[in-house]
Amino acid sequence: MKQYVIIANDGTDKEASERRKKTRPLHLAGAKILQEKNQLITGGAILDEEGQMIGSVMIVQFETEEAFQEWYKNEPYIKEEVWQTIEVKPFRVAVIQ
Repeated sequence: MKQYVIIANDGTDKEASERRKKTRPLHLAGAKILQEKNQLITGGAILDEEGQMIGSVMIVQFETEEAFQEWYKNEPYIKEEVWQTIEVKPFRVAVIQ
């Protein structure tokens, strides 16, 4: 499996929070599917000082780069422009024995 860490920041425009709120149910439904397929290792929201969601971190895994790209191009937070800056890095979960 190929693993990736995604660090994504929401937009900072005045509509950013509303875009996230509107798109969040679709994003979470997709994350649930990833989890059921053992493709979501972990994920969560990045918070500002007031505890408001301003971005996300996800660690995902896919059999191939092509499978990852297919998911990536259909991720609701990307399609609906919730995430404005996105960093994707290859990742390896540590196995501690």
